[in-house]
Amino acid sequence: MSIPVHLRPIAVVGPTASGKSDLALDLAEEFGGEIINIDAMQLYRGMDIGTAKLSVSERRGIPHHLLDVLDVTETATVARYQQDAITLAERLMESGRVPVIVGGSMMYVQSLLDEWAFPATDPVVRARWEAVLADDGIGAVHAALVAADPVAAASILPTDGRRMVRALEVVELTGQPFAASAPQIGEPRWGTRILGVDRETEGLDARIRLRTDQMFESGLVGEVEGLIKRGLRDGVTAPRAIGYSQVLAHFDGEYDLDEARERTFIGTRRYVRRQRSWFRRDARVQWIDGGAGGVLNAARRALSSGDR
Repeated sequence: MSIPVHLRPIAVVGPTASGKSDLALDLAEEFGGEIINIDAMQLYRGMDIGTAKLSVSERRGIPHHLLDVLDVTETATVARYQQDAITLAERLMESGRVPVIVGGSMMYVQSLLDEWAFPATDPVVRARWEAVLADDGIGAVHAALVAADPVAAASILPTDGRRMVRALEVVELTGQPFAASAPQIGEPRWGTRILGVDRETEGLDARIRLRTDQMFESGLVGEVEGLIKRGLRDGVTAPRAIGYSQVLAHFDGEYDLDEARERTFIGTRRYVRRQRSWFRRDARVQWIDGGAGGVLNAARRALSSGDR
């Protein structure tokens, strides 16, 4: 679809705790926009405290979309998100509203902004490799991927069994390396303007520490208890979320609550490093220092320069 410049989407990306949500709200108010969530774990109903999901009162009356659309027993997939978010963004633009896309889930961002055709999936093939993961462990899956596609095996985190399973499925179904299904990066879909929010490392780490402490003090443990009753342990994606997996491990006696809190902080900090590495490779992102003050003015200048 042909998009007028004034309706082109704005994406606000970057690491966790950098200040993306506040800027996205400011931009939505300024440009007559609505928020599209692009944080995979905020798709889940009831996962509020541990994902730092804005409460209704914190949303300034601005409509938020693609929040609370999955039960914790359902599996979040990039392909499903892509389809839903494209449909939603185009509907907003057709109605004269600017989509303000905000979040830090790396593959979800890429699926929405780039041309990414996902290879077909086969439940039988997928189930076979998932059984290997469950029965023989992540080492067996990794060894199989090394044999089938050593480049993919080297590029996927050794702890990411689910992605290894997907890579093995794609290789088996297509007969091509997993990298052949990677998105083609070029002009962002709809000419989306991409802003990145980051902070210097020491300050960001302090914000992660504060956020982690606030989550545990605000009732994260109780939230997880309630979600267990709704099937959290039966899910594939939701129970692996940072914070939730650590509290589940605490309930299982793996470590005490203080260690669960510390491991949540460490896991978040490690994830932030991955987000930075991913987003910094994208030359289309215009970066803003979230800790420097005048963030909205900096965003205005970046958007103005990008529209010239």
